[in-house]
Amino acid sequence: MVAARKFHQIEGTFRMRNGHLESPVVAYETWGELNFQRDNGILLFTGLSPSAHAASSEDDPSNGWWEQMLGESKPIDTTKYFVICVNSLGSCFGSTGPSSINPETGERYGLHFPVLTIEDIARAGHDVVKSLGLTRLHAVVGASMGGMTCLAYSMLFPNVAEGLVSISGSPRASAFAISLRSLQREIIRSDPVWNHGSYAPDEEPITGMRLARKLGMLTYRSATELEQRFGRELIPDGRQTGEPFGIDFEVESYLEAHADKWIGTFDANSYLYLSRAMDLFDVADHGGSVEAGLRRIGAKRALVIGVDTDLLFPIDHQKRIADGLEDGQREVKFHALPSIQGHDAFLVDMDRFRPILCDFFNCSMNQPGKLRKVD
Repeated sequence: MVAARKFHQIEGTFRMRNGHLESPVVAYETWGELNFQRDNGILLFTGLSPSAHAASSEDDPSNGWWEQMLGESKPIDTTKYFVICVNSLGSCFGSTGPSSINPETGERYGLHFPVLTIEDIARAGHDVVKSLGLTRLHAVVGASMGGMTCLAYSMLFPNVAEGLVSISGSPRASAFAISLRSLQREIIRSDPVWNHGSYAPDEEPITGMRLARKLGMLTYRSATELEQRFGRELIPDGRQTGEPFGIDFEVESYLEAHADKWIGTFDANSYLYLSRAMDLFDVADHGGSVEAGLRRIGAKRALVIGVDTDLLFPIDHQKRIADGLEDGQREVKFHALPSIQGHDAFLVDMDRFRPILCDFFNCSMNQPGKLRKVD
């Protein structure tokens, strides 16, 4: 069901850091209503794979990817805030991406899609904000790749968002994260069906996507969690296939289930482009150093959250963001959470994340339409 999904077409040529698109489309969803002061807008950027469907609504009652965080009486309360979640440019859930038709050729972009950057995603999101008549935002929020996009947005448009919430993000990818994502991309490109990005819409590189997803799941969670959940537990005899080197352990079955669920839900080329965009992002491009780039951010309040078992976006990355924002002129809160659920904790460990976001968004002195004081 996509009744809640809206579309904004950017008029004319959309200039990217590496090329351009003609009249691209950005898909988005909204929740809540604008207040009289028009200062209660929250812009939400997603991670690599989600759509704009962050939460259920009357138009689409299916659960969203952040269902427990967004909605009435939830930490991001949609009776108080007007929330806009955009599907990233380059993705495959309604926004223009490699699987879209290139108006200049009448064929799918494929690898003719321009090199994508996090800054391009941020600019496309800002075009949606402008189309809704907003010149100010109460906050910009994002996790994982969305955390990177929040930083890019706040550097490119420093006077728009009063608040910044960066969750499990990074000012620049680590060599470890780059190497992992590079391997995932190589696995996909090594699938013969990928065919240099020219696969048919109904014949995607399934084997490559399955293996890339399995490797991804190992990086999204922690070794401690997998040990506690599965240990060395064997699958029951009734689920044994009898195939040589088939699945023997429950942890293998867990990876297999996630691979099965992933197939057919995401475009392979979109995955390649968005994955590389994370690797290319570097706050230092906006001032010569990470610290100089962070000083460009104009938000008066910032919340930075990290998880101590996150392999992809280590806790010291979040600490560097928080330290860089701490200039004596704004309120900065940093939380290092002891969750065993790794990078995916912001999606599953709600008991730790909910109180922190509730405090940031629902303190009376921070409500939109009221005076705010930053010591």
